[in-house]
Amino acid sequence: MEDQYSVTVTDLINKMNLVNHTPEIDTDSILIKDPNMNRPAVQLAGFFEHFDAARIQICGNVEYAYIANMHTREENIEIFDKMFAYKIPCLIFCRNLQPYDFIIEEGKKYGVPILTDRSETTSDFVHEVVKWLHVEMAPTTTVHAVLVDVYGEGVLIMGDSGIGKSEAALELIRRGHRLVSDDVVEIRKVSSETLVGTSPDITRYFIELRGIGIINVKQMFGVECVKQTQSIDLVIKLEEWDRDANYDRLGLEEQYTEILGNKVVSHSIPIRPGRNIAIIVESAAVNNRQKKMGENAAQQFYDRITENMAKNMKHQEE
Repeated sequence: MEDQYSVTVTDLINKMNLVNHTPEIDTDSILIKDPNMNRPAVQLAGFFEHFDAARIQICGNVEYAYIANMHTREENIEIFDKMFAYKIPCLIFCRNLQPYDFIIEEGKKYGVPILTDRSETTSDFVHEVVKWLHVEMAPTTTVHAVLVDVYGEGVLIMGDSGIGKSEAALELIRRGHRLVSDDVVEIRKVSSETLVGTSPDITRYFIELRGIGIINVKQMFGVECVKQTQSIDLVIKLEEWDRDANYDRLGLEEQYTEILGNKVVSHSIPIRPGRNIAIIVESAAVNNRQKKMGENAAQQFYDRITENMAKNMKHQEE
């Protein structure tokens, strides 16, 4: 299932440790649906066409000084009356700037929270909030899979129930890699190129092993063997061995799995007795990492073959 998330102003206040100058306003009911932020410029001059009212409004030193010096108190009240009538999510003053009394009163009048941040620079605060909002409000889906960190590569192991995903993850953990999630993986699309996976709170650090039951990886193997979030760089699909299937022997052409509109490199691994899946997953992760660094073993092998064939044809012609 795929959702578009929003966050409440209360979430923002708690996450960024903001000072709330309007505690009587119910911030639990005010939703932030746009992850971007707006620094009102022409709005402070009274121009509200194309105003991004759904965004958090930010005031730094420049806006603060403009409010103090460019208008009378009555003119400022009129401008903020118009701004707050758009029902903006909240107004934040950065650099620990204290909002003017008339702004707090206008905020109470229209139900707009007036907040203060203690960051040293406005740009740093905006960067942190935008980054956090894009993660929290990213399109999300859940998949039946196992997510592990193998040599820094996020490997999503998929396959039918009972095929051995958890057992492969356990062997990878014993080999020094880290578990992110077993059985259910929550995936967020944080950009057009990046997917981030995590575990639901209820199953975090646990693995189910058929015949044994539930084990706590964090307690059994230590905190160095678990991780809370991981970008997804590679998909491994485990499937039953089929002698009639045509499996990729060279790997010249990449295969992809699409998740939330993003394409992730994918490999189908046939399962049969005697195959060490953990080592195969390790090799796939390292090979994927090498390709990112410009080293493609399959292409190198193909080039050697074609070069050798060209040499043999040349000798035959001679």
